[in-house]
Amino acid sequence: MAAGGWTYAALAQQVEVDPKSVERWVNLGRIPRRATALQAAKALGEDVHALWPALRQARPARAISPELVALYEQRADLPVATFTDLMAQARERIDILVYAAVFLHEAYPRLNELLTERAAEGCTVRIAIGDPDSDNVQTRGKEERFGHGIESRCRLALMHYRPLAATPGIEVRTHGTTLYNSLYRADDQQLVNAHVWGVNAYAAPVWHLRRHQESGMFDTYAESFNAVWATATPVREEG
Repeated sequence: MAAGGWTYAALAQQVEVDPKSVERWVNLGRIPRRATALQAAKALGEDVHALWPALRQARPARAISPELVALYEQRADLPVATFTDLMAQARERIDILVYAAVFLHEAYPRLNELLTERAAEGCTVRIAIGDPDSDNVQTRGKEERFGHGIESRCRLALMHYRPLAATPGIEVRTHGTTLYNSLYRADDQQLVNAHVWGVNAYAAPVWHLRRHQESGMFDTYAESFNAVWATATPVREEG
């Protein structure tokens, strides 16, 4: 007001309130009604939230996202069939982004056959696993307190997936990114396994998402996969 030469009376007249109201805004920190505050801010050429931060309204949180199918306290609560059944239903795309996830092959030895069958039916399969020599994978091992365990699991995962590298429709890559979530996508459904500092992935939460046109959580994770994929290194078939 001082910079613009505004008096209490002049501003009060502009926004159609009593001059004493303006005086209370300035001296007592009173907050006007939103409509009046917007008028005053426009007259002063200032941002209304800079003048009265308390008027800033947080976007209301949704109690339940339309994309959230289920929430699991930890990955260990899910039978492996939850993952494999999802992949078996895929008709267009399967994306897997992990550091190792050797539990899939250990509990379901015909995983490669399943992925090969889906690819033969026209499904695009992309698998990104951790590069055991990358700094981020090794740091993750220290954070999990498993030492070099995750590096050996990454090498084991590579051994499992490498035979798929020559399969039409399937591509396997290694990545060295900081992985915040493991992702398992089949068409418009996705299992997201959170990574928690100091906790192995099997003990971290999983949320099952289904793409919904009015929300973007699914696409946020799908775009994350694409960003990692773009930086990843193709795995070649041995020999």
